Amino acid sequence: MNRDLSSSTFPPGFLWGTAIGAHQSEGNNVASDWWYRENLAGSPVAERCGDAIDSYHRWPEDLDLAAQAGFTDYRFGIEWSRIEPADGAISRAAVAHYRRIVQGAVARGLRPMVTLHHFTLPLWFAATGGWQHQDAVERFLNYVDALAPVLEAGVVRVETINEPNIVAVLPLLTSGTSLAEGLPVPDNALTQIMIAVHRATVERLRVRHPRLEVGWGVSVQDYQAEPGAEAATEAYCEPRDHVFLRASKGDDFVGIHTYTRGRIGADGLPLPAPDNEQTQTGWEFYPAALGGAVRRASRVVDGIPLIVTENGVATSDDARRIRYTTQALYALRAAMDDGADVRGYFHWSLLDNWEWGHWGPTFGLIAVDRTTFARTPKPSLAWLGALAPRQP
Repeated sequence: MNRDLSSSTFPPGFLWGTAIGAHQSEGNNVASDWWYRENLAGSPVAERCGDAIDSYHRWPEDLDLAAQAGFTDYRFGIEWSRIEPADGAISRAAVAHYRRIVQGAVARGLRPMVTLHHFTLPLWFAATGGWQHQDAVERFLNYVDALAPVLEAGVVRVETINEPNIVAVLPLLTSGTSLAEGLPVPDNALTQIMIAVHRATVERLRVRHPRLEVGWGVSVQDYQAEPGAEAATEAYCEPRDHVFLRASKGDDFVGIHTYTRGRIGADGLPLPAPDNEQTQTGWEFYPAALGGAVRRASRVVDGIPLIVTENGVATSDDARRIRYTTQALYALRAAMDDGADVRGYFHWSLLDNWEWGHWGPTFGLIAVDRTTFARTPKPSLAWLGALAPRQP
């Protein structure tokens, strides 16, 4: 690509955002299944979330930093266990809290995208069977209905489920599982439940909040076929993300979450990661994965617009973060030039936060002191925000 990376690299109106997860940033989600798991005696979770980075109280500062940097969009999560801490007991205070975040984003010129489910469940729901419960879809819809005051406060887009393909594989993961080693085949029953929950939620939102754009965010890594392994790679991808991408038919967008690549051999199994540069999570440092993942997803979804709702790198070296993101954005633009219909880019993450059992990996554009919760913007925040496409 011959163009320089600048605010004109992407078209006017292109969504330029950052992302953050509820449980990973808020702190003290004491009614959730993850909180329970983290605080068990002998818990397999290495490090507890605890206060996280106290975004539950410090969200105005977080929004200020994102808006002042130049971003136009903000993706954040709503914690179901706060909205409904007990079965059927809706917390009006929690609803009002998330409504204030939406209003605060709008007041700062940020278009809100909310994620309704990001791995955590209310403990009462998990204890009665979770997604396997016969009334799971209706229980989730009851929660979605309770969010009406939040959704009507200025939300523009809704991501129903964060990485449903990872949700469907969570029971099979171990603490040592890595994207570099490939993922187990998602549980088929959970796969079908995730699709049913998503489709029911899309239908409910379109009836009750027709102005919203609705989709979900699928983990789509750049799975590359070794010579002669094209059919095997298709078979590898089918249960891991293709089935979820195809289930997006009729949605307003599909969110794509990409971090690295995987090489697939003729036997259909992932090859060992090459002895290349790695990130703090042990994944190969491979920024071009974003272009490859977007090309493949674009082919599978057949005409549904894509939004990159997660892309980033775990590193303590911010210059390395800028290098990774620069190369990823070049790869994204090249995929768009080749015909991929991509409507936006959300960087993961706005702040360093708890990464599902570990505090070590730092994905954020902003550092956080875990004792004082002081926010310190990294150079990457201003750099990436300045690339926001000019708005029409």
